[in-house]
Amino acid sequence: MKKLLKLSFMMVLGATLVFSTSCKKKERSSTTGWAYNDPKWGGFEKLPYKGQATGPNLTLVEGGTFSMGLTEQDVTFEWNNVSRRVTVSSFYMDETEVANTDYREYLYWLDRVFSGSYPEIYQKALPDTLVWREELSYNEPFVETYLRHPAYNEYPVVGVNWLQANEYCKWRTDRVNEMILIEKGIIKPQLEQKDANNFNTEAYLAGQYEVIPRNGLRDYSAAGKGKGKRQVKFEDGILLPAYRLPTEAEWEYAALGLRGNMASAKDERITDRRIYGWNGNTVRYQRHDRNQGDILANFKRSGGDYMGMAGNLNDHSARPGPVRAFWPNDYGLYNMAGNVNEWTMDVYRPMTSLSLRDADNQDLDPFRGNSFKRKVLNEEGKPVKDDTTGRLKYRDEKDDEVANRENYKRSKLYDYMDGDSTSKYFENQPMYDYGKKTLISDKARVIKGGSWADRAFWLSPGSRRFKDEDKSDSKTGFRCAMIRTGSPAGNNDNGGNMFKARKKKEKRKY
Repeated sequence: MKKLLKLSFMMVLGATLVFSTSCKKKERSSTTGWAYNDPKWGGFEKLPYKGQATGPNLTLVEGGTFSMGLTEQDVTFEWNNVSRRVTVSSFYMDETEVANTDYREYLYWLDRVFSGSYPEIYQKALPDTLVWREELSYNEPFVETYLRHPAYNEYPVVGVNWLQANEYCKWRTDRVNEMILIEKGIIKPQLEQKDANNFNTEAYLAGQYEVIPRNGLRDYSAAGKGKGKRQVKFEDGILLPAYRLPTEAEWEYAALGLRGNMASAKDERITDRRIYGWNGNTVRYQRHDRNQGDILANFKRSGGDYMGMAGNLNDHSARPGPVRAFWPNDYGLYNMAGNVNEWTMDVYRPMTSLSLRDADNQDLDPFRGNSFKRKVLNEEGKPVKDDTTGRLKYRDEKDDEVANRENYKRSKLYDYMDGDSTSKYFENQPMYDYGKKTLISDKARVIKGGSWADRAFWLSPGSRRFKDEDKSDSKTGFRCAMIRTGSPAGNNDNGGNMFKARKKKEKRKY
């Protein structure tokens, strides 16, 4: 009898363990009760997600509100950066400017993949090394050495225009995501990629790129039945968002580094408004230690003084310096003041701060330069792949396609609220007549940060200038940014006190 009872107890215990284990594996929808990740219940997938991974060379810049605009005296009297309160969403920013060795890796890849059939792609990406030439200065050695000599490997790439910098960002997105899939064992490396048959993130997600599969992810659909394998989907959250240039607001917010001036997380106040990306009103290190008096950035101190005196050099760089020179700011970003100016995404307008200040909803992630596009689709409604680059094709959105929308009425908005038909300030009068009344056009892009050849005024994060997107010089480089998805404070964010209310778990019977 005892043996029988013991056997019955073991059977019940075993059944309980099996039931509890199966319940743990079969997570169910809180709104429908249907099981996730189960072919028997339709195969809808909900995969675990730990948060956005941090891409190579990126650091998280936690967003927030700040006073955007000039913090220094407006010595140029341009009034092109009137202060206004805005909020910037969290994003990622490169710790450093893109260096020569980084850009040469890009050129090497283009040469390896496209030079056989489309050599013009490689040629189009080459920096203009002639930017070093000056009428009354001997810079000829830098024409040959600065980009390719190993002595300058870790120096910022220059001679790259805005269009080239954007192409680099697209390429970097694909190489990073390709490596993620390789390291996770989902695909095998394909080093013999040629022409259009190269890995592109969007083409891969659209099923337009043939990969050499390795393991893949488990397929819970009716076709896979939980045993088959499939490629990664956008909904898996494995691939990173696109690398891109930062917006002007993002760049200025990151350069100020106000995180270090927060009184406390509870007080929600900033103790000091900074002129530069560090505290104080001077460009020298102020703490009383062995570094006191050191120059904090690479810039032109005065007329004819680019790096100080022999035996006591101040910034150690007559021209650009290494991308990790000087101390990083409170976000861990190097050379956000001086060294080289940096491209941003924004189209330049001197009245942007005025027009956006009075426009609705423009105090959150302000940006001028939207030009909305749509993917080119074939007769089956699938994206079309470009036969040359391997990327998906896009077309400009037509105004009649958005005529009935409430949130925007035109697809290209470079001059919105700044001289166009909706402007409050110029009554439909054309403001910009390029070549006759101004040098500002839709090609003008904002550059920030100051350079090795600039005076200290341009080191202030609020100062702004412009350069045509197809032009370059020896004083301008760039760094990349990326949007932060999910919690703005990072993957370990608990959501704050207002979201900590405990929820009672309801027991459901199915």
